[in-house]
Amino acid sequence: MGIAANSQTRTKRLNLRATPKQEHLIRVAAERQGINFTDFILDSACEKAEQALADQTRFVINEEQWALFMKALDAPPRVIPQIQRLFSEPSVAESR
Repeated sequence: MGIAANSQTRTKRLNLRATPKQEHLIRVAAERQGINFTDFILDSACEKAEQALADQTRFVINEEQWALFMKALDAPPRVIPQIQRLFSEPSVAESR
């Protein structure tokens, strides 16, 4: 499951208001997924939040942060031995 169904203790309460039609729709969908109502809502909300953040295409930074960002882009690539070794081996799709 997603973020909502993890081993952390839930300590925060979220109060939501819904129409009877919305509640019924969510309950039916949760049942069909085989999960409880709360987990369905939390999983769905977290999935939507992850998508919204991943789709973010505009970032606002100050001049100092911009200079550091440009410096990092202009720096030569670092050689990471584990990555180099990984790409030197044939992939699973190629082996055979």
